[in-house]
Amino acid sequence: MLTTDFVTGAPNWLDLGSPDTAASAAFYGPVFGWDFASAGPDAGGYGFFQKDGKTVAALGPLTEEGASPAWTVYFQTPDADATAKAVEQGGGTVRVAPFDVMEAGRMACLTDPSGAEFSVWQPAAVKGLEAASEGNTLCWAELHSADPTAAFAFYRSLFGWRSQEMEAGGMAYTVLSTAEGDQQDASFGGLVAADEDSETRWIPYFSADDTDAIVTGVQEHGGSVLMPAADVPDVGRIAWLADPFGAPFAVIKPNPPAA
Repeated sequence: MLTTDFVTGAPNWLDLGSPDTAASAAFYGPVFGWDFASAGPDAGGYGFFQKDGKTVAALGPLTEEGASPAWTVYFQTPDADATAKAVEQGGGTVRVAPFDVMEAGRMACLTDPSGAEFSVWQPAAVKGLEAASEGNTLCWAELHSADPTAAFAFYRSLFGWRSQEMEAGGMAYTVLSTAEGDQQDASFGGLVAADEDSETRWIPYFSADDTDAIVTGVQEHGGSVLMPAADVPDVGRIAWLADPFGAPFAVIKPNPPAA
């Protein structure tokens, strides 16, 4: 499961690029019970979503030309510069070269060979998210790719990820784990073939105490339902949603662990 004991290749940060940060904060606040705190006057409008005083995600204005509103998953790296170089060598793209974020850490914005955007975070003062896999916090990261086999090979070369095949909802599903630790305990996300109607992209999943209540809240505050709430056997109750600006995300009420 995804935790805040970050190791190489684990999701350690998550942020939303928005054309209207105030409106986005006003949407996610009531939907997930988050507060928003500015990172300060020198942060260019960037700030933190917090739950019970802990940072669970971040929010900032769109900064890349032509960028669409979207959530970006960051993965831990010990060396952002080396990872960016490896992305280029592996056929991916460096959209924003590695740079220091004040004293917080070092990051780079990247795209894998199939077009899915992601970022890496090399921690310094800021280690990463302060809560995960709790109610209304990040619990899973899922890659939809046109070529799952090639996608896994790319990320394995970057981070040493491991994989395990399973079936979920009648389709093949690859569970991703970091290189360290027990493979099941170190799982943090999944990889699935993108269908013809979906983009190649990373989707964050937030843990929900009540999936249907979150769906209702999204609709009441101007968001939309991309996939209605449904039970996936042996997994949980899942819904795919989008905020008022079209940024997609998913929620899941996980099934209780097997005894």
